[in-house]
Amino acid sequence: MKNSDISSALATPQANDPASSTPARKSFSLQGRRVALDPRTHAVRADLADVRLAEYVFAPHYAAPLLYITKAPVTLREGRGSDSTVLAELTSGETFEVLEIAGGHAWGIAPHMGMVGYCDADRLERVQ
Repeated sequence: MKNSDISSALATPQANDPASSTPARKSFSLQGRRVALDPRTHAVRADLADVRLAEYVFAPHYAAPLLYITKAPVTLREGRGSDSTVLAELTSGETFEVLEIAGGHAWGIAPHMGMVGYCDADRLERVQ
């Protein structure tokens, strides 16, 4: 196989080379969150975040909230389990912004309270 002279012609000039007219590369680093976010009021978890917070937090996945209403009274909890701390009681007809439905539970935001938590997904109805 024949070597090509093209590769040496395309080589990037070294930053220390005084003959180089190319400016030195800037370096960047991740600085972490710019704003402290409270998971009780901001929909942020280690695996998922509300897309409206993408400017403030890095997450492996983002979700756009889908609007649901409660079909019956439902308990908003800190976690999925029935033994999780109760955050609030939602009445029938209240809106709930759902970011994830998994294992019979919906995770999202009760916008009128500004609280984030889990509730029973079967007590919610999607708003078309």
